[in-house]
Amino acid sequence: MDKNAIKKYAIWARNELIARVSQKAQQYGITAEGYGDKNADSVNGVLLSATEKKQRQALIAKIDAEGFEQVMEEVAYTWFNRFTALRFMEVNNYLPSHTRVFTNEANEFKPQILADAISLELDGLDMDKVFELKNANKDEELYKYLLIVQCNALSSILPGMFQTIADYTELLLPDYLLRDGSVVEQLIVSINEGDWTEQVEIIGWLYQYYISEKHEEVVNPLYGKGIKKEDIPAATQLFTTDWIVRYMVDNSLGKYWIERHPNCELISKLDYFVPTQKKYEIKESISPESISFLDPCVGSGHILSYAFDVLLEIYRECGYTDKEAAHSIIENNLYGLDIDDRAYQLASFAVMMKARSVDRRFFAKEHRLKIASLQESNNIPINAMDICDDEHIAEIGRYLITAYKDAKEIGSLLEVSPKDYEKLIEYIDHLEENSFENLEKYSWIVNYGRAIKQLAFQAIIMSRKYTIVCTNPPYMNNLKGELKKYIFKNYKDYSGDIFSAFIVRNLKYSSSNGYSAYMTPNVWMYIKSFEKLRDFVISQKSITSFLLLAKGAFYKEATVDICSFILCNTRELEGSFVRLEDYKGDMEQQKAAFLNKERILSDKNIFYRTMEQFNHIPGQPIAFWISDEMLTTFEKPAIESKTTAKAGIVSGNDGVFLKLWYEINFRNITFDATNFNDKTAYRWVPINKGGAFRRYYGNYEYVIDIYDLWNTPSMVNESVRRSEPEYYFKQALTWSYVTTGKSSFRITENKTSATASPNLFFYDERELYYALAFTNCCIAQNYLDLLNPTINLNVTNVSTLPLIDCAHKDDIVSLCKENINLAKSDWDSFETSWDFLRDPLVISTTKIQEACELWIKKCEEAASKLKKNEELINSYFLQAYNLENEISPEVEEKYVTIQVPDQGRVIRNFISYAVGCMFGRYSMKQDGIAFAGGEWEEARYEKIMPDRDNIIPICDDEYFEDDIVSLFVRFVEVTFGKQYLEENLAYIATALGGKDAARQVIRNYFMNDFYQDHTKMYQKRPIYWLFDSGKKNGFKCLIYMHRYQPDTIARIRTDYVHEQQSRYRTALVDLEQRINSASTSERVKLNKQLKTIQEQAEELRKYEEKIHHLADQMISIKLEDGVKENYAKFQDVLAKIR
Repeated sequence: MDKNAIKKYAIWARNELIARVSQKAQQYGITAEGYGDKNADSVNGVLLSATEKKQRQALIAKIDAEGFEQVMEEVAYTWFNRFTALRFMEVNNYLPSHTRVFTNEANEFKPQILADAISLELDGLDMDKVFELKNANKDEELYKYLLIVQCNALSSILPGMFQTIADYTELLLPDYLLRDGSVVEQLIVSINEGDWTEQVEIIGWLYQYYISEKHEEVVNPLYGKGIKKEDIPAATQLFTTDWIVRYMVDNSLGKYWIERHPNCELISKLDYFVPTQKKYEIKESISPESISFLDPCVGSGHILSYAFDVLLEIYRECGYTDKEAAHSIIENNLYGLDIDDRAYQLASFAVMMKARSVDRRFFAKEHRLKIASLQESNNIPINAMDICDDEHIAEIGRYLITAYKDAKEIGSLLEVSPKDYEKLIEYIDHLEENSFENLEKYSWIVNYGRAIKQLAFQAIIMSRKYTIVCTNPPYMNNLKGELKKYIFKNYKDYSGDIFSAFIVRNLKYSSSNGYSAYMTPNVWMYIKSFEKLRDFVISQKSITSFLLLAKGAFYKEATVDICSFILCNTRELEGSFVRLEDYKGDMEQQKAAFLNKERILSDKNIFYRTMEQFNHIPGQPIAFWISDEMLTTFEKPAIESKTTAKAGIVSGNDGVFLKLWYEINFRNITFDATNFNDKTAYRWVPINKGGAFRRYYGNYEYVIDIYDLWNTPSMVNESVRRSEPEYYFKQALTWSYVTTGKSSFRITENKTSATASPNLFFYDERELYYALAFTNCCIAQNYLDLLNPTINLNVTNVSTLPLIDCAHKDDIVSLCKENINLAKSDWDSFETSWDFLRDPLVISTTKIQEACELWIKKCEEAASKLKKNEELINSYFLQAYNLENEISPEVEEKYVTIQVPDQGRVIRNFISYAVGCMFGRYSMKQDGIAFAGGEWEEARYEKIMPDRDNIIPICDDEYFEDDIVSLFVRFVEVTFGKQYLEENLAYIATALGGKDAARQVIRNYFMNDFYQDHTKMYQKRPIYWLFDSGKKNGFKCLIYMHRYQPDTIARIRTDYVHEQQSRYRTALVDLEQRINSASTSERVKLNKQLKTIQEQAEELRKYEEKIHHLADQMISIKLEDGVKENYAKFQDVLAKIR
C-alpha cells in the first residue's frame, strides 16, 4: 500500500472539496458573510425549483445552528466518504448493480455507469430524466444525477454510509466531476487500483490523512486553550497500525477462545499471539455466538474488521459455513461506539464489506449493525416523555434524556445503567406505525421520538458487559468543559489523560473473566500522575500481554511513544511481556522484529511476570524487564533514609530574578555564602538551575537576586516560592530535572537551587559522596530507566533508589572526591566558570603549538583517569549488588564528563581570552576576573593594557591603530615572544581552518565567525557587543558591556564611523581615477572593487543615521538588568543574536 500517495491525495481532496462545496453554496447566495433572504425564490437571477428552495432553506438552518465553515467541512467529508466507499466497492465488485461508478473495466476514468445509463436498473432511477439528459448531451448533469441515485440505492443496505441525500448535501455536490483534475479523477489516478483490494484498511488511512490538517490545526491547544466539542474527533482520532490491531485482537479474543479450546487450530493462525509460560485451561463451554466484542472508540472500524476475521476462523472451526458465520458475527458478536458520525459511517461500511467479502449475497438480507454514533440529548426537553401513558417506559426515556446530555463530548466514557430499553424502542416503533393519522404523535416522532429511540439503541450497547473490549482510546491531557467535569467526578484518580479514564471504563464494560485490549501512550507505565492507575491495575487486575515499542517507532503516525497491552478482570494471572527497545526503527521495522520470536527470545526480550512483582518497585512502574536480582535490591534501604529532600526556589519571574553570572556586576555576587540568617546580607548568590549532562561538578552558571526576592515585595508575584532558607548554601546532591539522555548528578555547596535542579541534603557528608558515586554509576542509570525513562527526573525517582553499603565504601568515597576535583578542574578551565583563572595556553613556552598539545594531552589524561575511576566505581557497586553478569562496568567515552578538545576549540577559546584581555576583563598581571563592573583600576594591568575607549573595530583591513587583528597579534607576541610570532600565527590560522595568509585567516575569523562563537559560548547572552552596519561589512566594532558608558555610541560615531566614511570617500575617488587609466582586464577588477566599496559606503551612510539617533540620547544601562534587556535598547545597531 502506497501510503504516501494516499496521504497526498486525502489532504489535497479535503481542501479541494471544501473549496468546491463552498463554491456551490455561493452559487445559491450563501457565503460565510451571510445568505440574504432564506425564503428567496431566485438567486443571482436564477429561479429555484421547489426542491432547490427546500434544500437551500435546510442548508441555511444548518449553517445558523453550526456555522458556515463547520457545515462546509461536514458536507465535503460526506462526499469524500461516499466517493471512497464507491471506489472500494467497484474495485472489489461489491456494488449490487455490478456497474462501475468511476471507471470502466480497464480502470480508465470513463465511468461505466454513464456509458450504460440507459440500461441501468437502480431503485429510484427516473429513466425519462436519463433519456432527456442523455439526448441533450448533458453528461456532467447526468453523471451527478446517476451518482446521487446510486448513493440513495445503497442506503437500504448501507444506511450508515449512504443515507438518503435529498437535502442540502445533494445541493452542494460539486460540479465538473468528469473533468481532468477533479476529485473523482484524482482518486482514480493517484491511488493504485491494487491498494483498494488490500482489505478495507485503506478507508481508515484515507480518513486519518483526510483529517490530518484539521488535526494539526486543533491539536496545538491540547497544551493550551483546550478543544471545542466539535473538534474533539479531529484532535483525538488516530488510525491504529494494522499489526498492532492484530496483536490486540490475537491476545484478547484469540486468547479467550484458545484458553477454552486448548487443542484448537486457531493458535496456529494468529501470528501475533504471545503465549504465557503457564498454560491456562479454563473449563468453560462456550459457543462462538456467546462471544461479544466491543470497540468503544471504533474510529474507522479497523479493529472490528480484524475481529471479524478471527471470529470467522472460530466459526469455521465449529463447523459453520462462511455465510452462516458472517450473518452470526454481525448479529451476535461485534459492537462499536464513537462520538464522530463520520467514523461511525466508516466503521459500519468496513464491517459490512467484511461480511460481503465472504458472502456474495450478504446485501440481499437486511442487517442492523450494533454500531452506534453516540448522539446527545441536549435538544430534547425532559418533559418530552410526557406523551407516554406508561410511566415505566416514560421513566426510562427521562433517564436517557438526562444520561446522554453532552454525550458528543463525553463519549463512551458515560456509564449507563441497564434498563428495559428494548421495551422503549418497541413503544416508539408502535407509536410511529400509528402516528400518521395523529398530527400530535407524528410531530412527537419527528421532533423527539426517533432521537430517543437512537438513545435507547446506544444505551443497549453501553449498559451491557462484553467478553472482549478492544480499542485505541483518544489521547488528550488538557481536559476542558463537560468532559473535564465528568472525568473529575467519575474518574478523578485516573484524570492524567483521557486515555487513562478509558482504561478503567473499558474494564467496567468487560465481563468478570473478559479481556480489555489497548494501544496507548506509554507514559502511564512510569510517571507519577498515573501512579493511581498503575496501583488499580496491579492490585485489582492482571496484565496478560504487554508490548512496549521502541522510542520513536510511532513518530511517523504521531509524536508519541506507545505501548499495547491486554488486561483481565481476573487477578493473579501471569502475563507475557515483549520489549522492542533494542530494535530501533519505524512501525514496519518493529513489526519485523516482533514476528522474529526466536530472536526476541534469544535476546531475552520476552518476559513473564505476575502483578505481585511490580509491588516491590517504588511507584509501581510497569518495569517488566527488571531482573530478579535487581528486583530483590528494592528490599534494601533507599537513599531517602539518609537524606532530606527539599523543593527549590520558584522566583515567579526568572527573567527578572535570575541571570547568568557573567551578565551582571561581578562584585555584587557573593560566591561563598554559608547561611542566610541575615536576609539583607547578600544581593546576588549562585543558584543551581539544571543544565546539560555533566557529572560530579559543573553547570554552575546562574545567580539569583536573593535580596529583592526577600526584601522587595513590589517585585514579587503570587507564584513565588522561596523554599526553606535554612537549606540555602548547604552541601547537597543535585541534578537536572529535565534530561534528554542519561542522568548526571553533581555536588553543590554555597548555592541555592531552583526547581529545575532538585536537591537531596544528606545527614552525613560521607554518605553524600557515597551516594553521588552511586547515582552516577551504571546501576543507578538502569534503575532510573526502570523507574522513569521519561525526560523528567524527580526527587522521588532518585530518593527511592536502593543504596547498599559495600566493602569498598571508603575506596568509593575517595574516588568520588577525586572525580569531583577532576570535573571541577575541567569546568574551571573555561572562562564561563566564575572560578576561571586564565587560558590554559598562557604558560611558560614560546610556541603556541607546544602549549596546545600539552593542554590536549592533559585533558586526555584527566578524561582517561575519570573514565577509569568511574569504571572502578561501577565494578565495586556491581559486585555489591550481585549484578556483574547483567550490567557492564564500561563507561562510553561520550558519557565521560571531561571531553578532550581538538585544536580548533582550544584556539578559539584562546582567542576569546585574548579579546577579554584587550577589553580589560582579564589581565596578564592577575588570575581571574580583573574587571566586570565596579571601580576601574589601571594598576591591575601590565604588558597588555586594555583598549583605551572600549571600542575595538573589526574591519576588512587595518584602518585603525586599535584594529582587532593588530591587537591580537600584539597579544600573541607578548604572550609567547617575538621570535616565533609568525610561526605561532600560522598555527592559529591552521587551527581555524584557513588556507590564506595567517593574518588574513585571523581577520576573516573575526569578521565572520568570532561573534557567533561568542554568543554560543555565552548562551546568547554576549558580554561583548557587536555593532554591525549589515551584510556588506561596511563597519563593525566590539565593545565590552561592563565598560559601557552613555557616551560610548557617540564615540563610535565620531571616532570610528565618520573616520571610516572618510576612508570610503577617499577610496572611491582613487578607484575612479585608476579605472579611467586602466586596461580593459584591469578595469573589470577595479569596477568590482568600486561596487563593493560603494555598497559598503551606502550601508554605512544608513547606519550612521541610526547610530546618530542613539548617540544623541546618551542611553545608560544597568548591568543588573542583564544582557537581554540592555541589548534590546540598541537592537537596531547591534548584530542579531542567533
